[in-house]
Amino acid sequence: MPDLLDPRPDRADPVGAAARGATTIADRVVAKIAAQAAREAITVPREGKPPHASVVVHRDVARVSVSLELDYPADLGHQCGAVRVRVRGRVEDLTGIEVHEVAVHVERLHSAHTAHDRKRGRLA
Repeated sequence: MPDLLDPRPDRADPVGAAARGATTIADRVVAKIAAQAAREAITVPREGKPPHASVVVHRDVARVSVSLELDYPADLGHQCGAVRVRVRGRVEDLTGIEVHEVAVHVERLHSAHTAHDRKRGRLA
């Protein structure tokens, strides 16, 4: 039986690349990679939830939506930009899927004042 893993370039490919199969990465796997990348890009507030991502992949092109909570006051535009860059880079590097869009949704802002008020039982 011929060795199919032989790296020699002079060897003819007995089975075409298309006939060997394809690798499919589930949307939920790409979403987990995106959420982890968002976590790496920001500091998650102590009382906040970690980022959550949802992904739609169509023909090796992904659209990513990341929901997160941020500390305030801070440069929100800079933090969201850092999340977009990190998510796009990590997803493309780890999966080979091209990312056309990364939408960042800030669901909640956490400040030192609201954390202090919550400890005393008051609503902000």
